[in-house]
This record gives sequence, structure tokens and C-alpha cells, in this order.
Amino acid sequence: MDSAPASTGQTERVARVAMMQHLWADRAPTTGFAPLSWKTRLLFVALAAGSFHIAYAFPPLAFVIVGWLYGLFRLSEVGTARQAFWIGAVAALAAFVPHVAWFWTLFKFGAIALWMVLAFWIGLFVVVVRFVREQLGFKAACLLAPFVWTGFEFFRSELYPLRFSWLIPGYAFSESGANPVHWPLGMYGFGFVTIGLVAWFSTQARTVALVANGLLITLLAFLANHPQDTSVRHPVKLRSVSVAGVQLEMKHDLEVLEALKLAREKHPTIELFVLSELSFDGPVSARVRDWCRRERVHLIAGGKELLGDRGFFNTAYVINPDGEVVFKQVKSRPVQFMDDGLPATEQRVWDSPWGKIGICICYDLSFTRVTDGLIRQGAKALIVPTMDAEHWGAYQHRLHARVAPVRAAEYGVPIFRVASSGISQMVEPEGHVTATAPFPGQHESLAATLNLRWSPARTPLDRYLVWPCVAVAFGLLGWHVVEGLRSRFNPSRSRGTIHNLQ
Repeated sequence: MDSAPASTGQTERVARVAMMQHLWADRAPTTGFAPLSWKTRLLFVALAAGSFHIAYAFPPLAFVIVGWLYGLFRLSEVGTARQAFWIGAVAALAAFVPHVAWFWTLFKFGAIALWMVLAFWIGLFVVVVRFVREQLGFKAACLLAPFVWTGFEFFRSELYPLRFSWLIPGYAFSESGANPVHWPLGMYGFGFVTIGLVAWFSTQARTVALVANGLLITLLAFLANHPQDTSVRHPVKLRSVSVAGVQLEMKHDLEVLEALKLAREKHPTIELFVLSELSFDGPVSARVRDWCRRERVHLIAGGKELLGDRGFFNTAYVINPDGEVVFKQVKSRPVQFMDDGLPATEQRVWDSPWGKIGICICYDLSFTRVTDGLIRQGAKALIVPTMDAEHWGAYQHRLHARVAPVRAAEYGVPIFRVASSGISQMVEPEGHVTATAPFPGQHESLAATLNLRWSPARTPLDRYLVWPCVAVAFGLLGWHVVEGLRSRFNPSRSRGTIHNLQ
């Protein structure tokens, strides 16, 4: 008599379980792994975003950036593509927005759209890795994750109109004594190798994974905290030029001339003076060219080559000791949504009296597709006139100042960067900053010796890796889109491939 109710209750429980399975099947394809709970998802979001903030805020803890990559990889363990996208985007917004809050100063409500664009690519990474887990299995996802990460990172940083590269993991090590982006790895190669190792360790037994991750973090901690060797080690053959930069923002040419005179008094042996981007609202003025002739010095200064109704070229002019314009370079990557001129139609290096020098203007230094071209033409040093407006804020200037040390370490060339309101820098080929001028620092000057090495500069090997990564990332994305369309228009089609992912 007592067995019937028990049987009935058991039947009801089985029915409820079957109903829940049916509802879940309608909302998510079978992936072969147990989707993360919401509590665990939030934990990985906190790990990813928190690691990013710690790595960027505290240079000795730059190695914590591993947590950013690990957290994003683990977020791919969710039930649906929609969930994967939004959880990845939330992690990106939590990580990125505090560091680019200054977008609001420049673009007001348009900043919200730009923040979402940055988050979009991280969400897309989580979606594609989840899709690979679903279709090909866990080990395939571990193998392909670095290709997907690097493909999307390179595309969003360099290839499409809203490109922006300042929040890449490699920049966290900009103040490190032994920068891991140093040749042959490169900043994209650093991300590729790091997330590849993190993903591969996930395939190992728990003890092995813990030990391997510990060794990786220990190595990165050593690189982040290796003492900087600020001594200049001269190669056998070397040409040097004494340079000085003066920080000026939107001044009349008479004020520019007065600042140059003061800098000349302070640094009487300087051979090459550098002013910031857009120091003149046209070509370099006759007064300043006459001063170069009297003082017998070279000058690099930013100005505008006016094109009438077509606008202008944002141009760096080189004035020789005879007061003549001997070289010009136009900005290759004008800043989006700003009155920054037309892009350059060509890129050349200046064959200076001391050797070949590449000149890239401000934002150009952020893009390897610009600086790689100068290095391949034989540039032995880079000079970077920059305009960072004072009202953009101190943090924007500090974030932008991360670029030059990373680029110098990648190529093994010195970089002299003069910003209108700081932070100006002299960076040695190892990526070490040996002299700076502060923010906002109007009329502050920075003097140094720029050593042009005879040994050839080189581009990192990751420049050859990024293109296959782009192909793989967008190939997998295209496959995901096709599978989604097939499932929508053919509901009877199997909605997922079951794999044993253990």
C-alpha cells in the first residue's frame, strides 16, 4: 500500500527533470561541458577585470595580467552564444572603462558607443572559443584560443576604422626591467604565447596545471621586477646626436621662438631641437626658420600643410641649419572623429646627417603597421612629435606614455618622444626610459643623446603570425554564423556536436 505513492512521487520527479532538460535544450545546444553557474561566471569576471586593473596600476604586479586572459578563457564555459557574448563584454567593460574614462572628455555621449566597441571584440572572442568547444572539443579550443585572441586583438587594434591598441596585455609591462615583448616575441606574440600556455595548462591534471601556471607567473614576475639597466651600452659602431624637446601647447610663433631661445640657453650644445605635433597652425614660421639659421641647429616641428578646401595634412617639418625645409612626413593615422587632417599618401625615413631617422606623429606610434614600415626602410631611431591636450587629463597622458617603451623594446631602437603637455620621453633600445619631462609641464625641456646604432633594426616575428591568426579567427566566426543560420532555418538539424571534453 505504501509503494504506490512512492512510485507516483518518483514518476513526478522524473517528469520534472525531463521537462527541465527539454527547456534547457531549447535554450542551449549540448556542448559536452557543464555550463558555469552564475556565481562562478561573476567570479571569473571579477578575476579578469581585477587582474587587468592590478597589472596596469602597479608595474611590479604586471604579471597578474595572466588572470585577465585566464578569466576570459574560462568564461567560454557558458550555455549559449548569447550568454558568452554578454559575459565577455561585461568583463571587458569592467576592465577597460576605468582606463579610458577620458573618452568622455573628448566625445561626451559618443564615448559610450566607443566603450561598447572595445567590449564587442572581447565578447566575440568568448563566443568563438565557446563555439569551438562545442563543435571540436576542449583540446581543440585550447589549441585555437591563441589564434582567435591574437586575430581579434590585431584586427581591432590595427585593421578597421575604429582601431585602438592601448589596452593590449603587452602594454602592462611598459615599465618592466626586462620587457617580455622584446624581440622576437612582440606585443601580439606575448598575448599569443601567454593565452596559449594558459589554455594548454587547462588540459593537464590539476596538480600539473597548478605547477605550470605557477612557473609561468613566476617567470613573468621576474621579468616585471628585473632591475632596469639604464646605462647606455654602445655598440662597436654608433652615431649620436644631442637632442632637446620643448613642451608647448597651441602657442603663437613668438612664444615658440622665445621657448626655443630659453631651451638653447639651457642646452647650448644641442644639435637637434624637437617641438610637438601641431606646434604651428601652418608651416614652420619664417621667424623660427631664421632662428635655426642663426643658431646653426636642426629642428623638427609639427604644423599643417594647408590644402585649401580639401583640408590639411598634419605634418612634421625638418628644418636644417640653413633655415630650409629639407624633409616632411605627414601623419599616417589621424585620430578618428577629430579634425586631425588627411592621412599620409606615403611614408619615408629622413636620411639625417647622423643616419636614418623615422618620424611618426603622435598616434602613429600606436600602430605597428606604421612603425614597421619605418623600421623596414632602415630607421635606426624614431622621433615622435606628439600632441596630447592638457585637458584630456593626467591618466590619458600616462596611458599614452606606455606605447614608446614597448615599441622601442620590440625593435631595439631608441625613441625620442616630445608631447605638447607631457609626458615626453627618451627611451633606450631595451625599452628603458632614461629621461622624461612631466605633465603638464608647459615650457619644460628634455635633453638627451640619441644613439643611432649601425646594427640593423628588426621587426618582431609576431608580425608574420598575426595574419594567419586573423584568418583563423574570422574563419571560425564565419563557421559559427553559418551554423547559426542553418539551425535557425532548419530546426530539425542537430543543434550541437557532443564531445567528451574530459
